[in-house]
This record gives sequence, C-alpha cells and structure tokens, in this order.
Amino acid sequence: MSTVKNVVLVHGGFVDGSGWQPVHRLLTREGFNVSVVQNPTLSLEGDAKATRQILDVQDGPAVLVGHSYGGAVITEAGRHESVAALVYIAAFAPDAGESVNSLLADPPPGAPVPPILPPRDGYLFLDREKFAASFAGDVAPEDARFMADSQVPWGVDALGGVVTEAAWRSKPSWYLVAGDDKMIPPPAQRAMADRAGATVHEVPGSHAVYVSRPEAVAELIKQAAAGHQA
Repeated sequence: MSTVKNVVLVHGGFVDGSGWQPVHRLLTREGFNVSVVQNPTLSLEGDAKATRQILDVQDGPAVLVGHSYGGAVITEAGRHESVAALVYIAAFAPDAGESVNSLLADPPPGAPVPPILPPRDGYLFLDREKFAASFAGDVAPEDARFMADSQVPWGVDALGGVVTEAAWRSKPSWYLVAGDDKMIPPPAQRAMADRAGATVHEVPGSHAVYVSRPEAVAELIKQAAAGHQA
C-alpha cells in the first residue's frame, strides 16, 4: 500500500487548531500535505460539516485525525470518501447513537473529574486555575497558562451531538492512549480503542499529548498513512 500524503487534523473542545502546530511542523517536514480544521465547537453537526469542507478539497486520500472531542467529529465525518484512515489522539470514539455526554456519563471508578465550570449561556469553560493540572500537566507552564487564557467556549450542544454512523466501523483506525490523561481516563480510552478495533499505542502524557509529545503523535499518523497495522 502506498503512503497517503494528505493529513487533516481536527481539534477538540476548549482549544483551537493552533495547538496542532508542533505536529503540523513534523509532518510537513516529511512531505505530508497537512490541513487543520477550525471547528466552531458549537454543535457536532456543524463541526462535522466544517471537517467535510476540508476533506472536499483534498487532492487524494487523507488520514483524518481527531483529538479529544475531535474524535467524535471524525467519527461522524470520517465516512467521507476521501478518508483512508482514522487516528484518535486521546479522543472520544462514539458509536452510532452515542455522544460525548453519554460517554462521560459513566466514568471508571476513581477517575478524576475534569474541572468544567457550570454552563453559561450554553457554553462551557474549564476552570483557568485548574486547566494546567487537568488538561496540560506535561506542557511548559507558560504554554499551559496561555492555553487556559485562550480557551474557546465549548457549546453544550456539541457535547450532546449524537453520532449517526460510526466511521470506525468501515475505516481502519489507530488510537494513541495518553497514559496520564486527567480529562478522559486512560481505561476509557483503551475501552473505546478496543471496541473500534484500532491499532493502539500508549505513551505517558497528559490530555494535551498532541502538544507535549508531538513526535509520538506524528509517528502514529505516519503509520496510519502507510497502512501499517502494528
């Protein structure tokens, strides 16, 4: 199988696409054509549409990558004909009829509770003072503070958006488990990856593993692009 040269990166909640810059830099240096989706994060339907718009302009097959809530987005949008493979980075991987809310409803025993503040006008934020510890524990402190201070409001409707058909049921998938994640418990990540039949890699890392461990993320994307199953 020839290596796929197009990569589409999809961010999660509370952040924007700029967090992908370290991964983008590594992949483009190796000749990949990399596009970054800027999700409005207002609704799953809207974010899937934004992702399909980027897939529509690819000049060939693409690896579709999602972090965190972005995993729900690629699960919904990933049936697009341009998608050759899915890569989940510490991400939600819902099945049909599931949402991020439903996956969060039954956390593993003893799992940390993300410091999500009560919704205001239909939007969610993380507690700025607890952002680093929960989301970006292995990111440089000044960078973690910037991430906390530049949060993107996450729409409540996005969390409740239900997947209509799971792309991982028809597309090969890879999954990077962040072993120190305090937003999506690692046992939940492993369970979703196993259910999806994904090729799984695990590294020590916070929920912001795409920022702190870009080499590991890029390597898994490269494996998916080459069609490696191990």
